[in-house]
Amino acid sequence: MKSYTDLEQSRKLAEILPLESADMSWVSNGLGKPFARTIPIKGDPEELCACWSLTALLDILPSSALDSSNDHHYRLHCMERFTEWYNNPIDACYEMIIKLHEQKLL
Repeated sequence: MKSYTDLEQSRKLAEILPLESADMSWVSNGLGKPFARTIPIKGDPEELCACWSLTALLDILPSSALDSSNDHHYRLHCMERFTEWYNNPIDACYEMIIKLHEQKLL
């Protein structure tokens, strides 16, 4: 299961959310392949981009509820809105944050 936002999602969220809300960072391993690890967001010369775990994403969303189906799909309910079903909860949270941001509710 996906443990944190992927690099593309992270870059988009970094434009929307305060970096202090992130609990991980994408960093380079020196071989051009990024990986996520827990580090301070600021001050690391290897830093590529902040990223968010499921816990960090849920902390951002006011009064949200994560639903799961019998076939292991997830959707998020927040502020009387639902996401589509996704195969992991990170993607459902990401889509809700994007939706709320576009509607100027976040």
